[in-house]
Amino acid sequence: MNKIFYILPLLILGFVFPVSSHALTLKIATLAPAGTNWMKIMKKGAKAIKQKTSNRVKIKFYPGGVMGNDQSVHRKIRINQLQGGAFSSSGMSPVDPSIQVLSLPMVFKSFEEVDYVRQVMDEKVKQHVAKKGFVILGISEGGFARIMSNKVINNIQDIRNSKVWIPEGDELVFETFKTMGISPIPLPLSDVFTGLQTGLIETIATTSTGAIAFQWHTKLTHMVDIPVLYVIGILAVKQKAFNKIKTEDQQIVIDEMNKAFATLEKINRKDNINATAALKTQGMQVMNPEADEVKLWKDFSDTSIQNMINKGMIDKVLTDEIDNLLTEFRSTTH
Repeated sequence: MNKIFYILPLLILGFVFPVSSHALTLKIATLAPAGTNWMKIMKKGAKAIKQKTSNRVKIKFYPGGVMGNDQSVHRKIRINQLQGGAFSSSGMSPVDPSIQVLSLPMVFKSFEEVDYVRQVMDEKVKQHVAKKGFVILGISEGGFARIMSNKVINNIQDIRNSKVWIPEGDELVFETFKTMGISPIPLPLSDVFTGLQTGLIETIATTSTGAIAFQWHTKLTHMVDIPVLYVIGILAVKQKAFNKIKTEDQQIVIDEMNKAFATLEKINRKDNINATAALKTQGMQVMNPEADEVKLWKDFSDTSIQNMINKGMIDKVLTDEIDNLLTEFRSTTH
C-alpha cells in the first residue's frame, strides 16, 4: 500500500510534466571553418530550433574538420556516431553522385541562369537524395569556382603541365580532368594548404570565399577568370535519425533551416563577389583565355558530362531537366 503512495506522485508528475521520449541531439560535422558566415548562420538556426522545440531537438556542430575528412564523416554517420554533415556537392557524392548535377563543369554562365534552374531543381535533388536515406535540410550557394594557381594558366596545356588538385573521392571532377588529358592529384580538403605549401599541388579550382577561408590564396598568384563550375553547400541528416524527431518538431527543423539557408544564399553570393574583387585588388593576376580556348574547355566539359551519363555516374533525367531549363531561360533572354 505504501508503495502506491510513493508511485502516485511520480505518475501525476509524469502527466503534468511529461518527459519527452523524442528528445534528440543531431550531431553534424563539417569541414567549414569555425567563425565563417556558414557556421554562424547554421548555429543561429540551431539555436532557434532548440528554443522552438523546447529543447526536444538540439543540433551540435563540429566545424573545421575536427571529425575528419568527408569520408570519415560518412563513416561516422553510418555507425551513428554522427547523424549528418554539411558538405559540398562533391563531399555528398558518396551518398548520391547525382547531387553534383548542379555543379557540373561549365554548365552555367551566370547567376541568373543558376537562379532560374535552382528554383526547380533544388527540390528534385532533395527528392533524389531522399531515396538514398538522407534528408537535405538546406542547399546553399557557394559561388562559382575558378582555376587558381601559382603558375601562369592561359590554356589547357598549361593545366596539363601543372600539378592539379581535386577533392579526394570526387569521381566526377576526376572524369572531367581525365577527359581533358589531365592527371589530377586527389587530396582531402584539410591537406590542400600543405600541398600548396610543399609544392605537391600547384593548381586548384575553388571559389574565392573558399580560397580566403582556408587561406589557400596566400599560396596562389594567378586566377583564370572563367566560372568553371557552380559550387553548392548541403546540410543533410540521416533519414533514420530525422524520423526519431516528433512530426511537429520535424517541421520546425525544416522551417528554421529554410530560413537560415535563405539568409546564407544572400550573404554567400555577396561575399563571393566581394572576395573575387578582393583577390584581384590584392595582387592576384587575372588570366583571360582567348575565346577559342574557352570553347575548347566547354567542349571537353560537355564530353565529360556525356561520359558520366554513359557510365551511370549521374542521372540523365536530372541533367536533361537542367538542359531544358537553360534552353528555356536563354530563349527568353536573348
